[in-house]
Amino acid sequence: MSVTSADTQASAVPASPTSGLSRQLSRIRWKGVPWIPLSLLALVLIAALGGESPAPHDPNGLNLAAAFKPPFWQKGGTSEYLLGTDNLGRDVFSRIIAGARVSAIVALYAIVFSGAIGTLLGIIAGYFGGITDMIIVRIAEIKMAIPGLALALIISATMDPGLSTVILVIVLTYWTWYARIIRSEILSLRERDYVAFAKVAGVSSLTIFFRHLLPNIFNTLIVLMTLQVGQVILFEASLSFLGLGIQAPDTSWGLMLADARQYITYAWWGITMPGIAIMLTCLSSNLVGDWLRDLLDPKRRQL
Repeated sequence: MSVTSADTQASAVPASPTSGLSRQLSRIRWKGVPWIPLSLLALVLIAALGGESPAPHDPNGLNLAAAFKPPFWQKGGTSEYLLGTDNLGRDVFSRIIAGARVSAIVALYAIVFSGAIGTLLGIIAGYFGGITDMIIVRIAEIKMAIPGLALALIISATMDPGLSTVILVIVLTYWTWYARIIRSEILSLRERDYVAFAKVAGVSSLTIFFRHLLPNIFNTLIVLMTLQVGQVILFEASLSFLGLGIQAPDTSWGLMLADARQYITYAWWGITMPGIAIMLTCLSSNLVGDWLRDLLDPKRRQL
């Protein structure tokens, strides 16, 4: 069978730059995008960016006449207060929306700072090794021996509880997670040929960090940050619940739990609704993190 000139020309044409993107998109569809978790995280992000604007009521607005209103589907509930009200007549749904902003701010700042510190120390420890590696590893082990809540108690004794204190405690708690994982990655990467060639060519360590090491651990960092969102939100809620985190008049999900715990026997929605918000947000971030891990890790891809 003869090959036509059109076929020859078509075969000679280089592949379109979009072909790689198409294969990547087809892989994403094949792996299955977790649309529900992504949608829930998007709602939390929208609520965080909108602040109190999306809330139907003032999150801190008091209305004692409407105290302990049940959710709309229960007897005595109204559509005005979809998820009911607390002991001071504040709308639970509006306070959940306002609390999403605090959770998002804490997660953003804590993950960025702890990730930056842990990644930098992990790269330094894994690349240079020797006494530098030993010092950083020992510091990380000492930190891991101190429970996070105990550290929060120590810091709260010297600082006023609040948003800055929560962020500081989370940064000091979670940087070790990044440092240990990134260090193990760098220990493997520093033995690669391209790193050895760069050293022989006289390339500076700083250039090797940014051009050869950091791009190769970027996927790992993305997965670590995504998986840590739920942990940070849960940790912040725990601190606020114990009175060591966010303080009134600010609103957070953990603070809502603390305020409603004494009324749980006859106003279950006050503590259940923010608890569900925490659960869904943490579960969604973990599912998205697992999906990104499978998507970005070549060893886990199934083509």
